Formats: sequence, C-alpha cells, structure tokens
Amino acid sequence: MSILHCGHFRLSLERPLIMGIVNLTPDSFSSDGLVGDLERAVDHARYQLEAGADILDIGAESSRPGAIPTPEAEELRRLLPLLERIADWGVPISVDTYKPAVMRAALAAGATMINDISGLRHPEALAAVSDSDCAVCVMHMRGEPGTMQQAPEYVDVVAEVGMYLEQQLARCLEAGIEADRIVLDPGFGFGKTLAHNLALFRGLTAMAAQACPLLVGVSRKTMLGEITGRPVGERQVASVAAAMLAAQKGVRILRVHDVAATRDALSVLAAVEQGEENV
Repeated sequence: MSILHCGHFRLSLERPLIMGIVNLTPDSFSSDGLVGDLERAVDHARYQLEAGADILDIGAESSRPGAIPTPEAEELRRLLPLLERIADWGVPISVDTYKPAVMRAALAAGATMINDISGLRHPEALAAVSDSDCAVCVMHMRGEPGTMQQAPEYVDVVAEVGMYLEQQLARCLEAGIEADRIVLDPGFGFGKTLAHNLALFRGLTAMAAQACPLLVGVSRKTMLGEITGRPVGERQVASVAAAMLAAQKGVRILRVHDVAATRDALSVLAAVEQGEENV
C-alpha cells in the first residue's frame, strides 16, 4: 500500500512517516504530559510539526502499565481545546483513544485518524469510524493497561499478534473501512515482556510485507530501558536506533517523542540506501 487515505490527506508511504507525540495526560510514562496547559500543548504540537512530524498524535488518556482509566468527559475536556486550535494547521491529526464517543467528537472537531490501542474491540468503535474517511490504526494489546504487564504469556508471540491483527483487519474490511485507510500496530510494550518485544521486532520484516502498513511506537519505552539500563529521560539515542531498525524492516509509520532526531536519522538512512541525489 503506497498511499494512506487519512481524511482529506493522501500520505505517500514511499518513505517512513514520522508521527509526533503530543501527550495531554498528567501521568505520562515519559514525563511529557501537558494536561491543563493549553498554550504549552499548542507550542509543543507546533514544535513537533516544525521538527518534521508528518502526523501529530494527540493522547488524552494514559496507557502506561498500571494506568487507571480516564472518564470519557475528562478525556474530552483535555482533548478538544487543543484539537480545535490545531485542526486547521494543514497536517493530519491522529487521536489516541479507544472510546467511540471520543472518536466521534474528535472526528467532528477535525481529527483525520483514530489510533486505538484496543484494536477497535469496543462494540461501537467500528461504527464510529466506518462512516468517516479517517485513517484507523489497529493495535494489539494483551489485557488492559492497568493489568497488561502482569505476567503476559504467549506460545508464539509473533504468530499470535499477527493472527490477531489479521482478524481485526478482516473486521474492519467487513465494516466497510477501505484497506487504504488501515494501519496495523503490533503494540510493543502492551502486554509483552522484553523477550516478547524482541521477538516481535525480529518478525517485523514478515509482518510489514502484509497488506496494510505497519506503525511502530517504541519511543522511550521500558524495553529500551531494560536493554540500556537508562532512565526514561535518557533514552533518545536508543529510541532513534529502534526507529531506524523498524524503518529498515519495512515499517511505514514511526510514532516518536524525538521528531527532529528521528528525521535526521531517516535522512542518513535514505542517503545510504537510495543515494544522496534521491533524498
């Protein structure tokens, strides 16, 4: 799939796209939550865009391990003011939510993509997005954020995650969501140990060869801390390295905190792989 249909945007997937993270939570695992400060949130969104983000991903509910669910009304209170301020910036806006009512409100306010950590499992989620022209990201998660890291087990994590994503893709297609609107995410860190995450990383090349583009988000995550021994604030280098490995394995969208560093690394990768004259 060379084009992603994302609302009124048509995004080329000939090169990896960068999705810049904008957190509107009080308890972000990466300590970058901007809840309650609209101007700082707008400034951060502008910073991510100017640093080279192709898509902005706004999240108003924490999905870190052990997170407590955010009430729907509170999620909307955090989300809509920022979305209304940036919806006309001429950049695709993704909203990270699993609640159908929030999906509908976000799309009405100008969002062009829904990024659902629950893989559109909610009974009303498919209906909330199928009648629009938004893109949808379907992610794999074992369990719920509050409990997902309590001894997750798989027989074959690559096969099981792949099968789940294929099943959810089939549900989307049956609901009338066109294939060029769908992105799949194996869900690194969502109900997975370090060994599971590494096995999934090794399996990305085969997964990326399937019908829909892959999105990967490992930026600053615990798996990188376990590998490097560094705290969350010192994981930029590891995050960029992981993003580059994912790009080399065929991943088309990289969800990151550090947009500028990732953009530079992608430029180097493109120069080496394609020749400087084609960058």
